[in-house]
Amino acid sequence: MLLQLNESKHILDAISSRKGQVAVLIDPDKCKDERALVELLDKASFAGVDYLFVGGSTVAQNDFHRVIDFLNANTEIPIVIFPGASHQISEKADALLYLSLISGRNPDFLIGHHVQSASQVFDMNLEVIPTGYILIDGGTHSSVAYVSQTTPIPSDRHSIILNTAKAGLLQGKQIIYLDAGSGAKHSIPTDVINALNELSHPIIVGGGIRSIEQMEALKRAGANIVVIGNRIEENMDFLLDIQAFTSSSDKSVSH
Repeated sequence: MLLQLNESKHILDAISSRKGQVAVLIDPDKCKDERALVELLDKASFAGVDYLFVGGSTVAQNDFHRVIDFLNANTEIPIVIFPGASHQISEKADALLYLSLISGRNPDFLIGHHVQSASQVFDMNLEVIPTGYILIDGGTHSSVAYVSQTTPIPSDRHSIILNTAKAGLLQGKQIIYLDAGSGAKHSIPTDVINALNELSHPIIVGGGIRSIEQMEALKRAGANIVVIGNRIEENMDFLLDIQAFTSSSDKSVSH
């Protein structure tokens, strides 16, 4: 069974293939209106969004499955679970970022939630991607910091961030996810991403990204995926601006 878990790498290969991909983060806790979801999917498709990330720090199980079911039935954009707790899993997604909050010291988010969900995940026909999740100070006290009781790493402590990422990779993580948190005032500095590029593993960056200029800078620094959440919740038409960004990106495989 373990071999079967590791055989599917479709989404991991896609993430690894090039820089500057775009994911839209959908928090089911904030998606009560299906008409708004339909509009989001239409504009995300037009924008050429690469992935839909689904999850949140305080999402109820029924809301999570309602949104996953709806997305599964209404879009061809790959659905990737970005779980905030052990109940946020579903075979109707294309992949699961199996997050360990390696920048924190809370055992629940390092391994506890994983133990709770392991039996279900192990038996699912779902691509599971071990992911080292690093929370970095974005100038606000984010929901994930509050829920996980985790202190973010200061964004100027490059050596701590780099060594945390190295530790995650040595543990077998396949992706590093740098997050400034929902509603962050500041996104991850590009020099942090530049430093992590030497590790030759895919990098996902989220939190505080509010402009195409920031997205371009993060792409140039080496981010494989730029995650947009709050900016689209505030103004869904930002997806129309993203279309120019995605259309200018090289869709070919690059290493």
